[in-house]
Amino acid sequence: VQLQASGGGLVQAGGSLRLSCAASGRTFRIGRVGWFRRAPGKEREFLAGITWRDGQTLYADSVKGRFTISRDNAKNTGYLQMNSLKPEDTAVYSCAAGIPRFTSLDKSQGYDYWGQGTLVTVSS
Repeated sequence: VQLQASGGGLVQAGGSLRLSCAASGRTFRIGRVGWFRRAPGKEREFLAGITWRDGQTLYADSVKGRFTISRDNAKNTGYLQMNSLKPEDTAVYSCAAGIPRFTSLDKSQGYDYWGQGTLVTVSS
């Protein structure tokens, strides 16, 4: 499975962006999609995850109510809608996909495939 993330860019505080994660290859393997980010000098942070079949979601407290994860099974694409962006949201955002498993959606060990990052910069 190959993942291609897109949609990053420069936005002012309070603005919105939608990130996309297009999957190709053996997409039938996908059971979950997640979004993570890494800010300069910080550890990778889980943001949101969704199960591919039934759409169950999990969010980090830091983005709950501002970010929405979704997927389009027909297009093999996951999305992260980001609203009310803050300067502290500036980071490289990456999507990940994994086979179906019982591991919690917020654990990076639950993901087998990782896309390249897309940079999100939020100006104050």
